[in-house]
Amino acid sequence: MELTSFVGRAAELAQLTQLFRQARLVTLVGPGGVGKTRLALRAAAQAAPKLADGIRLAELSGLRGPERLPEVVADALELPDRRGASGFEAVVNHVAARELLLVLDTCEHMVDTCALLVNVLLAHAPGLRILTTSRQPLGVPAEHVVPVPPLGLAEGEAGEAGEAVQLFEQRAASAVPSLSFTPEERTIAASLCRRLDGIPLAIELAAVRLRALPIGVLAARLTQSFTVLGAGRSGTSTRHQNMAATIGWSHQLCSPDERLLWARLSVFGGDFDVTAVEVVCTDARLPAGSVVDSLVGLVDKSVLLRQGDRYRLLDVIRDFGAQRLEEADETALMRRRLIGYFHARLRQFEERFFTSDQVHLHKALLAEHRNLTAALEYADADGVLLPLAAAMWPYRLCAGHPAEARYWMDRALAQQPEVSEDRVKALVWATTFAVIQGDAEAGQRLAAVLQEQAARLDDLRLQGLALMCHGMAGALAGEAQEAVAELRLALDRLRKHGTELDVALANLRLGVVLALHDRAEAAIGVFEEVLRLVGADSDESYVQGHACGFLAVAQLQAGRPAAAEQAARRALTLHDRRADVLGVALALDFLAWATTGLGRHQRAALLLGGADALFQLLGRGRALDNPQLLRTHERAESGLDRALGKQSVQQLRRTGASLPHEQILVFALSDDAAPPAQDEAPAHGGLTRREREVAALVAGGLTNREIAERLVISKRTADTHVEHILAKLGVSSRAQIAPLVPPEPTPGADEH
Repeated sequence: MELTSFVGRAAELAQLTQLFRQARLVTLVGPGGVGKTRLALRAAAQAAPKLADGIRLAELSGLRGPERLPEVVADALELPDRRGASGFEAVVNHVAARELLLVLDTCEHMVDTCALLVNVLLAHAPGLRILTTSRQPLGVPAEHVVPVPPLGLAEGEAGEAGEAVQLFEQRAASAVPSLSFTPEERTIAASLCRRLDGIPLAIELAAVRLRALPIGVLAARLTQSFTVLGAGRSGTSTRHQNMAATIGWSHQLCSPDERLLWARLSVFGGDFDVTAVEVVCTDARLPAGSVVDSLVGLVDKSVLLRQGDRYRLLDVIRDFGAQRLEEADETALMRRRLIGYFHARLRQFEERFFTSDQVHLHKALLAEHRNLTAALEYADADGVLLPLAAAMWPYRLCAGHPAEARYWMDRALAQQPEVSEDRVKALVWATTFAVIQGDAEAGQRLAAVLQEQAARLDDLRLQGLALMCHGMAGALAGEAQEAVAELRLALDRLRKHGTELDVALANLRLGVVLALHDRAEAAIGVFEEVLRLVGADSDESYVQGHACGFLAVAQLQAGRPAAAEQAARRALTLHDRRADVLGVALALDFLAWATTGLGRHQRAALLLGGADALFQLLGRGRALDNPQLLRTHERAESGLDRALGKQSVQQLRRTGASLPHEQILVFALSDDAAPPAQDEAPAHGGLTRREREVAALVAGGLTNREIAERLVISKRTADTHVEHILAKLGVSSRAQIAPLVPPEPTPGADEH
């Protein structure tokens, strides 16, 4: 979402539109603050309607280590963790058969890694196009480099202001709504924009000062500041000197508290809320009671961007703040405080994991993903990774991130080999995530180390958890009988020395092993015990979701398809609360098997199709590659083929796979035989009601000023609406709008 209007760049947008028809890799190159990201997003929005799979944006500015690049791109593609595949492999496999535009924003700090990734993706995905922004080209053979110049300074043929002055005037009007420039003041504005080299960020930082200074005073003071701030930088280009001087001038105009807060905020890896700022950034020098005023001041000066209840720094402004933080010798302190803050948040999630707060706390941490990654990177660099990595298990478990969890836990375990409670806890969850990934060899290796180290701590609870993990790893390796015995012994110990969550998890794992080895009635009893432990009124999602899912399997094995259907629906609801893709996929399969047993064959085939799409996304084998589950799955498929015919089943599965996620969920939780017909894609390109009104008036030949008068809005608001309409419809002129927008309904007509 563009928070401010987009100005100029018509030539660059036209060039990019032409390039997208023939080039698969385009890099926008230019200095910081020149507007590369805004231009990339606008160009991508215009290209989106022509791409079957749309656009994905990967923001790389907060990424400190190149080895994490594939995971960041996988997140942008909304890929869940994929068993047995690195982030790199997952990205390649996902884009191979898709037609989409991938935007990699801010590549300059890892050019070589980005170049490697881009080369591989383009070689394996013929329908993929990539748009990157960087301060230098990637140097890839297929790359088309588009320099992004500063905004134009010259007046147009009709005497209209250049793009730079247009931007200055628009941002000035936003800062001071009643402001109107005289011809003389417009001349001063043009001079000021030339002094700023037409760099958009510099212009925006200057324009906001009109709240406090007349334009003549502003121009004079800015020139004086450049003389002072730009001194001694002869080794850099004039443009970079002016950019640094502009930010430095904004810094000088801040109060001491605002300057200190600006520097400290640079420690965050992503956006942040007031609570995090009050904990991480305040002390005796910057009291918590004054931090909101300082935040407001930084927003007013365009140093901070506010997005709802969260705030963020632009990259070049964060870099400037980080330099000030280093000069103040506070970098290490702020990193420790950020690590401590998120360690406390994760410990709170641990403590409340087995309660109705689980989903709420998980979603709150999802919003902090980039900050959590920054905290992990700081802790890794400082040699204090283990406590943070060990405490992150509930977040990774709920988010479905076993591969990422193992990456950080492996680094933490290697960093601190000495036996400790944190190390044993990390081993418990490293073993668990290896089992979840189906990595039997790693599971057994880690479980053996875990048992040895837990024994050395002489802690009966940890020894019980180690025994539980060893049993699960053994079950994965095919040692079912021994695994059941170990899990029962672990459960006895944890009932005496563990927590309620420990007992629930041990029961859950015992029940899964029993269900997967044809001991249905015993498994049903164990799962019912798990659900009693959670409590009938609890909104806890993870433990209940998996207990209900495998209860459905056990009920099906026991010949009770109606009970299996009920349990599978409950599992589907619980997993969807956490957006657990694997859990939802499994629940859809379990539900389809139960529905087949009830003789509702068309419905079952559609449900299998919904699961097909998710398993393809995950890159995982069906039914967890478990022999018992695979046999059940194959029996269901054979029953459907006999009842409906193979060709009909395949068509129904394709239909189910094509349904949007929300639609397949609504269908699965209903009792319908078939889903409702899919809504047709809106012919108006996703325009809002107000945008459709504006588009209709544009099609009628009205100017933006006339539209503003007709709708009783400001001309600037009308300008913004028209810009959004052009971007959403993927057209470049007003004349192209009319054929793409249906007429507005007559007032009072039935719109249903």
